[in-house]
Amino acid sequence: MSTYVLAIDQGTTSSRAILFDETHVPVATARKEFDQHFPRSGWVEHDPEDIWQTTLSMCREAIAKAGAGPSEIAAIGIANQRETTVVWDRENGRPIHRAIVWQDRRTAEACAELKNAGHEPKVAARTGLLLDPYFSGTKVAWILDTVDGARDAANAGRLAFGTIDTFLLWRLTGGKVHATDATNASRTLLYDIHEGRWSSEMCDLFRVPMSVLPDVMDCADDYGETATDLFGGPILIGGVAGDQQAATVGQACFQPGMMKATYGTGCFALLNTGQTAVPSTNRLLTTIAYQLGGQPTYALEGSIFIAGAAVQWLRDGLKVIDHAAEAGELARDADENQDVFLVPAFVGLGAPYWDAEARGALFGITRSTGPAELARAALQSVGYQTRDLLEAMKGDWSGAGADTVLRVDGGMTVSDWTMQFLADILGAPVDRPRVLETTALGAAYLAGMHRDVYPGLDGFAETWVLDRRFSPRLDSDLRELRYAGWRDAVRRTLTG
Repeated sequence: MSTYVLAIDQGTTSSRAILFDETHVPVATARKEFDQHFPRSGWVEHDPEDIWQTTLSMCREAIAKAGAGPSEIAAIGIANQRETTVVWDRENGRPIHRAIVWQDRRTAEACAELKNAGHEPKVAARTGLLLDPYFSGTKVAWILDTVDGARDAANAGRLAFGTIDTFLLWRLTGGKVHATDATNASRTLLYDIHEGRWSSEMCDLFRVPMSVLPDVMDCADDYGETATDLFGGPILIGGVAGDQQAATVGQACFQPGMMKATYGTGCFALLNTGQTAVPSTNRLLTTIAYQLGGQPTYALEGSIFIAGAAVQWLRDGLKVIDHAAEAGELARDADENQDVFLVPAFVGLGAPYWDAEARGALFGITRSTGPAELARAALQSVGYQTRDLLEAMKGDWSGAGADTVLRVDGGMTVSDWTMQFLADILGAPVDRPRVLETTALGAAYLAGMHRDVYPGLDGFAETWVLDRRFSPRLDSDLRELRYAGWRDAVRRTLTG
């Protein structure tokens, strides 16, 4: 009888389920997109019921494709879009409001007020985060303040809060488990990453009752069993991690100094700093990369809000391409003598700028600028933003040295043109692994390791296989000239 591990990869635009075998090889995959809701400019919402139903149906589809029974599945691992916030009624399990997505900017004014009041140094010291609407804490407060009777119900213990992993755990276990892992907790503005517990001080600051908070567990842990009626029998849930931390695990970035970047809707780069929580002086985030056996491993993280979304803009907004894969081919034909810069601040700028009010801008357009130049500018913006993150990491920690190799994953990495430009503008090697589904792989590994299906960290690291290394080719003077042009374009875009 085969032994499988089921990975749930619940992302910003789709829910996926991948069944891995005992050798970490994916044997069945199912994916389904769900609706995005934009009630106002800068607001982004999901229907939690859409997330639940697509997740459940994709799990069932993947299991059916593999012809597996519940007794053959050793465990389920969950990776999820982080910071996206759900509040639901403990009695009936129904959300009291749509999920507020990580991209949402509705609490920008509240964050600015807290920052102007001088609270950001204290917040950063406790949580490793900055005051930005990206994180969950102000989203929870907004829901409690906006939905009639919600704050009173929360104070009475009738409501539960969670990021998407917590909501899925609640539904998968039939309401028996209200829990999260340390990586997701570390993205809420409410968790003390040094003490390893919810901070009453932060909860008071953000006006979030501690009664709504889930239990915090290791990334590889016993999260209970699924309700019997979901899959024809109970399956243990053995692993949980935020999607970017799951990708860090899937990329086997277990040693201090190792770095990965995931290119999906946004881009998220994590640099492993070991058991030292390195404070940032360059407006990066100090976060938990993973936690095993009660011991957190920390990371510096830079968050880029728009990466693959820039390609979606080319396709859906400008309609200069029909499919995302065409962007690299179009960029290859661009006029090299045109220096066009796109600053994709469609929902503000993330690290290291953290300007919630900035909006997208194009610079260097001439009458001869066409679709090819726009495609190149969109793809190059991802490389430039990654360079911003690497420069900030080098300034924060000596472990981010000139010899840093970047491991990449996510949909954009299939474009050789984009990855070559990334290596060129970084002046550093870029390694693309053979298995690109590293987020799902990381979730599966955590759950499989918990059930002794998969080996320990060293054994798993040995299974990482390189597909291709992209080495820098660009002349160093030209590299710095182009990067200076990008920095000038960003400077003109910032509102602060």
